[in-house]
Amino acid sequence: MITMDDMLRLPGVVESRSPAGPSVRIEGIAYDSRKVVPGGAFFAVRGFVMDGHRFIDRAIGNGASVIVCEEFPEVCPQECSWIRVQDCRKALSRASAAWYGFPAGSLRVIGVTGTNGKTTTARLIHRMLVLHGVPAGYIGTGLALAGKEEVVLERTTPEALELHELFLKMVSSGCEAAVMEVSSHALVLDRTADITFSGAVFTNLTPEHLDFHGSMDAYGRAKARLFSQVALDGFGVVNADDPWSGEMARVFSGSKLLCTTCQDQKFPCRSGSLVRALDIEASMDGSCVRVGYEGISIPASFRLPGLYNVMNMLGVYAAGFAMGLDPQRVVSSLSAEPSVPGRLERVSDDEGRYTAVVDYAHTPDALEKVIDALNAIRPEGSRLIVVFGCGGDRDRSKRPVMGEIAAGGADRVILTSDNPRSEDPDAIIDEIAAGIRRGSFFRIRDRAEAVSCGVAMMRPGDVLLVAGKGHEEYQEASGVRIRFSDREVVLSALNKRSEHKLQR
Repeated sequence: MITMDDMLRLPGVVESRSPAGPSVRIEGIAYDSRKVVPGGAFFAVRGFVMDGHRFIDRAIGNGASVIVCEEFPEVCPQECSWIRVQDCRKALSRASAAWYGFPAGSLRVIGVTGTNGKTTTARLIHRMLVLHGVPAGYIGTGLALAGKEEVVLERTTPEALELHELFLKMVSSGCEAAVMEVSSHALVLDRTADITFSGAVFTNLTPEHLDFHGSMDAYGRAKARLFSQVALDGFGVVNADDPWSGEMARVFSGSKLLCTTCQDQKFPCRSGSLVRALDIEASMDGSCVRVGYEGISIPASFRLPGLYNVMNMLGVYAAGFAMGLDPQRVVSSLSAEPSVPGRLERVSDDEGRYTAVVDYAHTPDALEKVIDALNAIRPEGSRLIVVFGCGGDRDRSKRPVMGEIAAGGADRVILTSDNPRSEDPDAIIDEIAAGIRRGSFFRIRDRAEAVSCGVAMMRPGDVLLVAGKGHEEYQEASGVRIRFSDREVVLSALNKRSEHKLQR
């Protein structure tokens, strides 16, 4: 429960016009005018497409008794209390936390940020805690877990109101910790402003979302915000092989810093501990390494191939070490864990004749890393076939770059649709194709047909990579979402090919 007095003490209050007394209860919090309840407060958040100030009248019509905004309208109806703030998003964050009783304070919240690897790292930290008997929730790409409840998410990091509701669900279900992916958007837009993190993990930083941030410097500073919100007794884990780890370490406010490296880098960790990967061996079935930490060397194996997944696993292990879990047990506990859905996820036909890989790689760096990883471990004499596209209404500059990367690393390339959203799929493919200056490629606008074509091209031993959508189970075009799963389409095409072979 929150009162009018709580509302008047929100951060950045500039002016108020309040006929209501300080003890008057607020009956609800909303930033969507359609979800306002009688006696509730409406926050007029400025969005990228819509400005909440335009919907103040509708909110009042739905019963709002308090309006929180950055600009008062020319006429402020006297039946409402009015609060003008400097930043509506910051005010919403504090009000959301208060409305749900500050549930994050009852959890050990661990945030994972970076361009790539957030989901793999966060899901495996969550799994590690559960295997060590620590009840934990998870918030990340497409999914939240609170006890036995699963919640489908629209965003990697939800808006503050939904975020604190999820924390309350976790506390109510007996969770003691929460592992969450923290996007740069969420940090800049103050969705996580009222969370004190017990730990933060940085995976890497490569060009992405520059249409939003404007520059890599701004993007890096956005990610670093997470490390400035760590509790004084909290921990930080940074990828020392990434040049941006120094910025994360610079703003880190906790007491224990661990750096992970596959290349023996040390520069961010002058006062921290180093977690190193030694004697790396990789195959299609996974990776084997020795993990060096504070004078000990621990053999480790896990079911994720590729050097970048070695780095992801080092981040997971380091988080466990930082939390005081036994290093030997941390490493052994994750050896049998399956791959994270949509992250280098292997898909084979029922007879095991052909193998494809479904991966979420949708940035130049991610696509290059997964192609390099598969080229390093595929059978000698085999070919790599890549099917991918780029999402619409997103950073267009990466499209030709990804085309060049695919053409340079794959034996066969098929360009297709991803989530075109409001854009013309053929125009997106044209922009990808502009980066392919050598070699040939196929273009098949229909993604299911493109996948089937990739399967048809396969010879025994070949590897098919279907990249871009990974775990997603939809395709969005012209404002409409239809059910679509790369994994299901790949599996169906593989089995049809096997059946055809058997019939012959």
